[in-house]
Amino acid sequence: MTLRTPVKTRSKLPDVGTTIFTVIGQLSAEHNAINLSQGAPNFPCDPHLIAGVTRAMQANHNQYASMTGLRPLKERIAQKISELYRTDYDVDSEILITASASEGLYSAISGLVHPGDEVIYFEPSFDSYAPIVRLQGATPVAIKLTVPDFAVNWDEVRAAITPRTRMIIINTPHNPSGQVFSSADLEQLAAITRHTDIVILSDEVYEHVVFDGEPHHGMATHPQLAERSVIISSFGKTYHVTGWRVGYCVAPAELMDEICKVHQFLMFSADTPMQHAFADYMGDPQGWLSLAAFYQRKRDLLQTLLAESPFRLLPSAGSFFLLADYSHFSDESDSEMVKRLIIDCGVATIPLSAFYTDGTDNKLIRLSFAKDEATLRAGAQALCRVKPR
Repeated sequence: MTLRTPVKTRSKLPDVGTTIFTVIGQLSAEHNAINLSQGAPNFPCDPHLIAGVTRAMQANHNQYASMTGLRPLKERIAQKISELYRTDYDVDSEILITASASEGLYSAISGLVHPGDEVIYFEPSFDSYAPIVRLQGATPVAIKLTVPDFAVNWDEVRAAITPRTRMIIINTPHNPSGQVFSSADLEQLAAITRHTDIVILSDEVYEHVVFDGEPHHGMATHPQLAERSVIISSFGKTYHVTGWRVGYCVAPAELMDEICKVHQFLMFSADTPMQHAFADYMGDPQGWLSLAAFYQRKRDLLQTLLAESPFRLLPSAGSFFLLADYSHFSDESDSEMVKRLIIDCGVATIPLSAFYTDGTDNKLIRLSFAKDEATLRAGAQALCRVKPR
């Protein structure tokens, strides 16, 4: 029995309720469905990383870290970015360790966006962007990526910019489509934002998961964009420890100063023993240099296993995800299709409409290949049994 309160509430997010992710999670649990829905690995991380956390705890590194993070970890991050992307960040003033990439996103938007501002972002999108913007009293402006290639129409971006545009949110590699920015995209973005006060917030949590030998075209690879960008990344995605909730962001000092003002009151500091473990573990760059090949093998396996399925797979250039098109064999909504897959086939996926604020339905579902081989094989076998309607 729940408590009843006499307090009248006034919601800041009145249209935000139980998400499709929760609904799918509950339905999947009821039917013991194979999980190809969640973008989280179901395989263990490197035992050496766990041992590093244990050593840190045993060495009594169990109290608050410094507000911006452990210096040795920030030094590792600065070195990695310099070697990979040729941009140098000041360890003391331009790197922040956050309690998850999500906290980095919130701190950046909250610190840099004001009431009355407008923030451009691209749909389908990670579901937290627009609500965070709205919580600041600002207006999220959604621009839809083209389908089926999920590219940015830069003419639409130009047309959407107003004197109130304060920020553009980028996500590359992209969740949920698996597409990536090109060097041409960076040039377009640089041209659009040149001589403006627009901040780029670049969600690059899958920066090390770019396939087919292609480089990651992140904001730090472009000097002009680096000067106006806040870049968010994730240890959880890189090291298969999404539950540890540690990420980081880098930005020019003037921008970082405002982000830290929010971070210090939101979290103050990220998890201390995890920071020690990551600092030690980052001594070996193979941890991120080998990641693209690791996930490409999983992508290729799932593509091969689904070759005889009724679904048409869209290309995936990066991230943990593949999109599957079923429009040629069913008129069901994507939500209905996902529910049918859970109930009739015992496999859980995500409807792409969940990533649009207006519920746009392109008859596409998202599959996660951040799973062990047995799960991928079982999930693909179930999807191959799907009957047209």
